[in-house]
Amino acid sequence: MSERTPVCWVVTEGIAGTENQCIGVAEALGIVPVVKRVKLRFPWKQLSPWLRLRHDKALAAGSDPIAPPWPDIALVSGRKAVGVGLDIKARSGGKTLLVQIQDPKLPARLFDLVVAPQHDDIHGDNVLVTTAGLHRVTPEKLAAARQDWGCKLAALPAPRVAVMIGGNSRAHRMTAAAAETLAEGLQKLAASGAGLMVTASRRTGDANAALLRAKIGGKNVFFWDGQGENPYFAFLALADYIIVTEDSVSMASEAISTGKPVYIAALEGGARRLDHFHRLLREQGYTRPFDGALQAWSYDPPRDTEKVAAWIAQKMNLNLVSTQIQTQTQKEGK
Repeated sequence: MSERTPVCWVVTEGIAGTENQCIGVAEALGIVPVVKRVKLRFPWKQLSPWLRLRHDKALAAGSDPIAPPWPDIALVSGRKAVGVGLDIKARSGGKTLLVQIQDPKLPARLFDLVVAPQHDDIHGDNVLVTTAGLHRVTPEKLAAARQDWGCKLAALPAPRVAVMIGGNSRAHRMTAAAAETLAEGLQKLAASGAGLMVTASRRTGDANAALLRAKIGGKNVFFWDGQGENPYFAFLALADYIIVTEDSVSMASEAISTGKPVYIAALEGGARRLDHFHRLLREQGYTRPFDGALQAWSYDPPRDTEKVAAWIAQKMNLNLVSTQIQTQTQKEGK
């Protein structure tokens, strides 16, 4: 077993959703990664990842430097970071273990490992297919959040429902009509005696957030105002049921990692890849559409982030820092 903690770079274009997937893997390995956010100049910016030449000249002003000493592990995600990851691998003389998270749109054989969710329909000898997106939610973080917030939310009645509201994206729209429909469903839950723990995002929009606050206010509802410590992990930890809007792969992936019943609230719009993602989760028993009612069911939560960490640990002969990862590895005979 390696006694030295490996140097790990997280290389992305700075988008929170992709960056957090990489950081989650590093944390599962017990490594504090060096985060590298890259910006590309013409023509690499327009042609990434297909233009694979001279990435040593590709970085634009404002990019973090990509220079030796090279890391032991590079966790890479995002279209603009693919070529940079391949350049790191080449310039390290092949010594850097290159893990590409999400579909690189290039042959998987170019990487040591490609991690792709099942809705991307990518397969290969060095492709690890996950149920959903990777994330930073762990039992330890949920336990800490439960302890920190348990007293603050103790007055909410059971069952407690965490409501994670996104909003406008490239594929979906949080219209006034969609907000009204969601509010009506949440009203029914509050009226039935359920306790609601609600958080909205900037993408929800001020008008929609105001509508939701007005419709579902009351003693059974805690609507986070965006001030102070974010209770997101606490909501996941304390909830008996979870409702997330359909615009976010990240929120759905984090929700099903808890093993709790997860409902998906519809917005307007859609996209082929996202629709496929949600269809698979429904068919596999992880989620159900939200229609204003609650029903309990159970499933074995996916351990996607731990699976990726276990693969890396085995490849690099590392001590596994998480009992959960050790158990997963033993079960899979790795």
